[in-house]
Amino acid sequence: MTIPTLTTPRLTLRPPVYADFPAYAALMASPRSIHMGGPFDISAAWGMFCHDVALWHLFGHGALMIDITETGQCVGQVGINHGPLFPEKELGWLLYEGHEGQGYALEAARALRDWAFTSGGLTTLVSYCDPGNVRSIAVAERLGAVRDPAATGQDPEDVVFRHQPGR
Repeated sequence: MTIPTLTTPRLTLRPPVYADFPAYAALMASPRSIHMGGPFDISAAWGMFCHDVALWHLFGHGALMIDITETGQCVGQVGINHGPLFPEKELGWLLYEGHEGQGYALEAARALRDWAFTSGGLTTLVSYCDPGNVRSIAVAERLGAVRDPAATGQDPEDVVFRHQPGR
């Protein structure tokens, strides 16, 4: 399995490497991870990071790190989650502190979603959003995803948004 590298006008979405883990673990240990079920200790963060990488080999999709192409700075992650912890394949995103509000999550999620529908062989994706995470909900809506009240969330409180090809 070759993990793709995707590019947008401002971003490079690339495979995760071990050097990405410290920033990822710091986010997962912080109060910012509350909308993802955190904060998490280092053991849980490592398991989630490894899960993101393993998905590529198990399912042909997974997580990519979000780099600003001009500087090479990693500002977060976008991924397609799957496996026994997810009722459906989920398009998700996270940004490191200080990088919100600049359109990076939207740009990265759009690129990975479009790859999933054109090259990844997927026909639908969902995004599970904590109802209190208004920024994540806004990203899902800007992507053209629609609320799907009939879909099962990863957590019972999740607001589920459905992505379809061509939207």
